This record gives sequence, C-alpha cells and structure tokens, in this order.
Amino acid sequence: MATLLRYKDRVVVVTGGASGIGLGAVKTFVENGSKVVFCDIQDNEGKSIESSLNAQGPGECKFVVCDVSKEDQVKHMISTAVETYGKLDCLVNNAGAHPPHKPIDDFSSEEFRRLYEINVLGFFNASKFALPHLRKTQGNIINNGSLVAYIGQPGAVTYAATKGAIISMTRALAIDEAKYNVRVNSFSPGNIFTPLWEKAALDSPDYDKCIQTGKDAQLLGRFGTVEECGLVCLFLAADATFCTGININVSGGAELDYGYKNKLVVLASSE
Repeated sequence: MATLLRYKDRVVVVTGGASGIGLGAVKTFVENGSKVVFCDIQDNEGKSIESSLNAQGPGECKFVVCDVSKEDQVKHMISTAVETYGKLDCLVNNAGAHPPHKPIDDFSSEEFRRLYEINVLGFFNASKFALPHLRKTQGNIINNGSLVAYIGQPGAVTYAATKGAIISMTRALAIDEAKYNVRVNSFSPGNIFTPLWEKAALDSPDYDKCIQTGKDAQLLGRFGTVEECGLVCLFLAADATFCTGININVSGGAELDYGYKNKLVVLASSE
C-alpha cells in the first residue's frame, strides 16, 4: 500500500531548520513529498542534512545559510525558494534563541535587543518577504511560539516577552491576510527534547535530576519530540484549512493542574 503524501509538491520554507524543532519540521515535510528550502546559521550541519534527506526522499530540500535577523539574507532565502521551485505554499517561522536564565537585573538592554532581532524581527522579516508569494498560492504561515508566552518562566523575562509578541503577531497577521485566503497560525511547544535542552541538562549540576524534572512538568510524564512538532506543522499546513489565528499547545498538558508555585516560601528559605 502506497504511503499517503500529505503535502506533495508543495513548497515550504523553514527557518532554523538544521536542528531541533526546525529539523523535525523539515524532515516531516520532506517525508510527505514537499519541496523544502530551509535555512540556518550552521553551514556544515545544513549541508549534511540536505544531502541526507535528498537521498531518502520522497520530497526534496535545499539548504541556504541565513541569519533571520538580517533583512537582506532573509530576502535572498525567500527569493531562492521561489526561483528554485517556482512558488511558495508555506512558511514555518522557527529560528530563535533562548538566553541563559537570570533575573531582569542581570539582562542588559543590548542582550534584549539582540534577542528581539532574532525571535521577533526574524519572524517579521520572513513573513514580509514570503507573503507576496503566499498570497498567489493562498498559502499559510506557521509560527513557532512557546508555552512560556502564556505561563511565563523563571529567569526568562526577555524570552517570554519575545514569544508573547509572536502569539500577538500571529493573530494580527491572520486578520490582515484573511482577504487573500492566507492562513496564519502558531504552535507553542513546552518541554521538547532538543539539543539545546540536552545541553542545558549537561551543564546542570545533576543531569539525571534535570532530565527527570523536565519530564515531570508534563501530565504525560515525558518530553515531547521534534517529530511531534513537525507533525503539528504538517497538520496546520495540510489539514487545518479552516483555521487561522489559532495557537496549538504542544505541551503534554504542562499548563494544566496545580503545581508547587509558592515563590514566597522559596525566597524565605534562601534568606
């Protein structure tokens, strides 16, 4: 029995596609017959992934080096996708950064500005240059938000602020683009096991405890996978044709139920 290719011959751009959730999206779309242009600042990893996935098929992919905070580089990436494949059906805005956890006192305005340029301006740049092509195909944009945009996160005031901006941008852009039948949606990951998550655990005093704490934050008692995030992107692109301006939590229920949150007790015990 032939495998159903759910996004066959559609052209998809994925930013930050050389690792983590972005790579999960790239793989999922290629596995479903798409033609994917993905970018990253990691040159060697991107070229290796391009070669590997093209050998596997059934879709294909092309890697482009791009820093999404740089307008000219983003414009070149989108142009490359359209020149290579003739159109654009979907943009997955994924490229982003998460700085080390620390209180607001220790963040500089320059650190916040740089994070904003990657996490917010990068999404704006890609959307701006993709939309003239997406309007022609009545395509869609998928933005990678974060669960912390809704529930917050300790020591991450700048990161949470940028992800809150993405959720708001998604809704506002969905309104503007509805007249072109372009859908704009987002998904908000919780604890997804990515190379960045593993690095944080390796850098912690107790790797096993850190990993278990990460798992315990979810009702489902485990991390999510980058493949599961890729499938959510595929759903939003291929199946959710009457959805725009929505957000899907990919969180294993981390935002539900009560938990230990009495920060006053924590503060008193540390004094």
